[in-house]
Amino acid sequence: MKELSQEQKNRLAASIRIIEDFPKKGIKFRDITTLLNNKEMLCFLLEHLCTRYKDENFDFVAGIESRGFIFASMLCAKLQLPFVPIRKPKKLPYETFFEEYDLEYGKDRVEIHKDAFLGKKDAKILLVDDLIATGGTAIASCNLIKQTGARCVEACFLINLKDLGGEERLKKFTSVYSVLEF
Repeated sequence: MKELSQEQKNRLAASIRIIEDFPKKGIKFRDITTLLNNKEMLCFLLEHLCTRYKDENFDFVAGIESRGFIFASMLCAKLQLPFVPIRKPKKLPYETFFEEYDLEYGKDRVEIHKDAFLGKKDAKILLVDDLIATGGTAIASCNLIKQTGARCVEACFLINLKDLGGEERLKKFTSVYSVLEF
């Protein structure tokens, strides 16, 4: 099950609630809480991701705050790999690297512990988040991983909002896999 059939993708997509006009008019928000509450679909998703990644010999899985933590940590448990959080500013207690990225109106940043990958040079990292839109957070996260001396081998997302172009921008930094595309 390295690749899902269209019917499987449709079943998975149907488990995600759509909220119209949230957080502002014209936006269709993909609410993953309904997927998280659906044990059959959640287990199906995790089984799919485990099948895809079990033989890839990753050293760590990094998850982007906050919903990326959910999927990355569950995947870590199934693959028996260590989890590394990539966090919003001033949330990590030890020495960090940070990377700024542009937002529509301003800047934001993400941080990672300098020793996140235990000093293992060229560690192979799987980066996980729930959604890719414009790609800013994911690109910043790839740059953080690089700052530690590790390398992001692939970035995995449950949802890709294709029209926003994030996947194409991110492909300049790493391989990209999305389970669903809207």
